[in-house]
Amino acid sequence: MPRPFGLPVALAALLVAAPSARAESVLRIGMTAADVPTTTGMPNNGFEGMRFLGYPVFEGLVLWDLSRIDRPAGLRPGLAERWEQAPDDPKTWIFHLRPGVRFHDGTPFDADAVVWNLDRYFKADSPQYEPPAAGITRARAPLLAGYRKIDDRTVAITGSAPASYFPYMVVYLLFTSPASFERAGRDWAKVGMLPAAGTGPFRITGVRPREAVDLARNAEYWDADSRAKVDRVRLMPIPEANARIAALRAGQVDWIEAPAPDGLASLRQAGFVITTGSYPHVWPWFYNIGAANSPLKDVRVRQALNYCVDREGLVTFLNGTAEPAVGWLKPSDPNFGAPQNRYRLDPEKGRALLAAAGVTDKTPLALKVMISTSGSGQMQPLPMNEFLQENLKQTCNVDVTFNVVEWQVLLNAGRAAPDSPSLQGANALNVSSPSSDVAVMARYFASANVSPKGFNFPQWKDDRFDAALSELAGATDPEAIARATRAAHERLVDDPPWLYIVHDLNPRAMSPRVKGFVSPQSWFVDLTRISVQ
Repeated sequence: MPRPFGLPVALAALLVAAPSARAESVLRIGMTAADVPTTTGMPNNGFEGMRFLGYPVFEGLVLWDLSRIDRPAGLRPGLAERWEQAPDDPKTWIFHLRPGVRFHDGTPFDADAVVWNLDRYFKADSPQYEPPAAGITRARAPLLAGYRKIDDRTVAITGSAPASYFPYMVVYLLFTSPASFERAGRDWAKVGMLPAAGTGPFRITGVRPREAVDLARNAEYWDADSRAKVDRVRLMPIPEANARIAALRAGQVDWIEAPAPDGLASLRQAGFVITTGSYPHVWPWFYNIGAANSPLKDVRVRQALNYCVDREGLVTFLNGTAEPAVGWLKPSDPNFGAPQNRYRLDPEKGRALLAAAGVTDKTPLALKVMISTSGSGQMQPLPMNEFLQENLKQTCNVDVTFNVVEWQVLLNAGRAAPDSPSLQGANALNVSSPSSDVAVMARYFASANVSPKGFNFPQWKDDRFDAALSELAGATDPEAIARATRAAHERLVDDPPWLYIVHDLNPRAMSPRVKGFVSPQSWFVDLTRISVQ
C-alpha cells in the first residue's frame, strides 16, 4: 500500500502499525431529582429513579418492552425467560429463570438470589431486610403474598388473590447481588456506596451523593444483542428547570429531562434536539378523602373541581408539552369508557355542584395542597400549581395554599395515613402517576390497597369499581378484560378520587451528538440504543 503523499516515512509507518484509538463515549444526563436516587438496587425518587438507576443496572424477572413506539409498552422476558400461572392454583405464578446470568460481581443469578431479594423486601425479620426499599416495593406489588424456590432455575410467586395482571406487578421487583450485602458488612447504607452489583447492561462505578452517579457499559451483559453502545453514563441531579437548560447550553450535560417550556424555542434555534411523545402518564392532585372533616368526602366537591380547571389554558402555558386530562386514561384510549361526566372548563357547573354541597361565596372551599419543587414526571410543579391556584380562585372561588416539599418527602406522604402529622393538614397531594396498565390501576384505586399498604392515598372506596376490578382480575378473555376495564375507568371519572389535570408529553432536550434515542410510550427508556458522537 503506498504511503500517504508528503508524510515522513517513519510517521507513515507509525500510522499504519498503530491501532486506531477510540475515544471513550460518555453520556451525561441532567435529572430532575434533587439528589441522586439510592443505589442499593431499589432506587427512590419515583420512576425517574427506576428509569436511570433501576432497570439499566438492576433488572427484574419481567422487563418492559421498549422496542416499539406505536403503542404503550408491554412486557417481555427478563431474568425469567418465561412464566405461567400454576395449573392447580390461579393465585400462583411460576417463573423459569434464564440460565447463565451473572451479577456484575461474577456471582450467579439463581433461585436462591431471587428468594434472598424477596426476603429483603417482604420478610421483616430477615438479616437483609431493607425498610426503605421494602416500603417502595410493597406499595408497587401489594398483591404479593408468598414465594418459594422450586429448583435452582424455578421460583413460584403467589398473590393474595388471582390476578391476570400479576406480571405487571412483578416488573417492579429488582434484584441485587447478595454478595454486595455481605461485602458491605450487611449494611445497606454501605452497599449503596460499594457500589452494588446488578445484572443489567450498565454497572455502577461511582456514587457521589448530591453530585453524580457514574455507570459503565457491562461488556458481559447476558443479552449480547442489547449490550450498550455508549461506554459510560453520568447521572446528575439538577432539580431546577432553568439550571438544567443552562447546563445543556454550557456543554456540562448532553441530555436534560423536563426542560422549562419557555426555553424550548431558543434551544431548538441553538441546534438542540427536543423530543416529545405521548405516554401513559397523568399529572393530578390526589384528593385526601379519608381525613377527618375533609371537604372532599362529598363527591360533588370532587366533581366540581374537575369542572373548574382550565386545562387548555394550562397546556398553552406549557407551550404544548401536555394534553388535557379528563380521567386517569386519555379520552382516545379504548378503555376510557362512557362516563356520565365529561370534564371540561365549566365554572357554572362547578359552582352549582359546590353550592349543592353547601359551599358558597360566603363559605368558600379552602384547600391545602402538598407539592414538590421538582421530581420524576412532575413536569414544572411550581409554576403549574401557581397557575391552578389562580385558575381555581377565578373560576370557582376556591382558595388554594401550598406546602412545598422535596420530591421524596412528597412520595413518602403518598403512603401516609390520611390524618398523619407528616401531611401537615394537606387536603391533596400533587403526585404524577403512571397509567400504563391495570396493575397500576389496582395499586392506586382498589379499596384493598389504601395507604399505607398501597398507593390508594385518598382512601377511596367505590363498590362498582372494586367489582369491575375483581372481574377483570379473574378474566382471561381479552374482551371480558376490556369490558371490565372500561367499567372500572368510568367509575374513576364519575366518582373521582383525583383532580385530573394534564397528561405529560415527556419533553427532553439533547445535544445533537446524542444518537439513537427513541421516545417509547413508557416512563422508561432504553439507554442501550444510545450513542454519543
